[in-house]
Amino acid sequence: MTSPPLLEVRELNVHHGQLQALHAVSLAVPAGGVHAMIGANGAGKSTLLRTIAGLHQPTTGSILLEGEDVTRLRPERRVAAGIAMVPEGRRLFASLTVEENLQVGLTSARKGPWNLAAVYDLFGWMRDRRAQRAGQLSGGEQQAVAIGRAIVANPRVLLLDELSLGLAPVVVRRIYDLLPRLLDSGVTVLLVEQDVSQAMKVADHVYCLLEGRITLQGRPLELTFEQIERAYFGISSSRNLPAGPPAQAETGAGGNQASGAGTWSG
Repeated sequence: MTSPPLLEVRELNVHHGQLQALHAVSLAVPAGGVHAMIGANGAGKSTLLRTIAGLHQPTTGSILLEGEDVTRLRPERRVAAGIAMVPEGRRLFASLTVEENLQVGLTSARKGPWNLAAVYDLFGWMRDRRAQRAGQLSGGEQQAVAIGRAIVANPRVLLLDELSLGLAPVVVRRIYDLLPRLLDSGVTVLLVEQDVSQAMKVADHVYCLLEGRITLQGRPLELTFEQIERAYFGISSSRNLPAGPPAQAETGAGGNQASGAGTWSG
């Protein structure tokens, strides 16, 4: 008997007031690997992640975690079940210390390998600055704390919303270098990324959203420039595509090695 996907979304419709943000979105995420959601601004990517995390309630449709329906569970119950999220913009408590922000993630934590000590080992700079207020950190450091806050809950599925937003390229690279370490610990990653070339480098499977609908999905090396172009914009012109050809893409993050992830400070 075939086991169910780790995470499954079935015919999800989501509205923001009178505006329909997602139209019958379905996807199945197997355990392991990095799964990327690409698309332009307003495509519905963040809405999909927030709905999976329980921050939006769907109009219709369902969300299943290892075959169990979690559609109506509150966000903290989903964390306890194994779904954690790093939201767009980090959303830290600026007046709390680094460690106090991490402790928020322990509130509904599952048992597993991630705890405060493991996060401090992952981010080498963080232990010595754990008493510093989060609002005093750089953008890259805040993103690291937001990731730490999510992973101390020991999720089975980690949702990452726009990790690279507003960060310098060198900091973005250091953040993405962490993914193999997370995968090795048994975490499955579903991320939203506007940078198509970045998504193609790290993902094992890619979904493209356009106006709230999945218009393309597949393994990065199997997708052509033209396919991504049509799916991303809904047109055939290549003048505005925000990435290089997918032929330049590398194997997904599961095959990469982390480099110096424990020593950087963004």
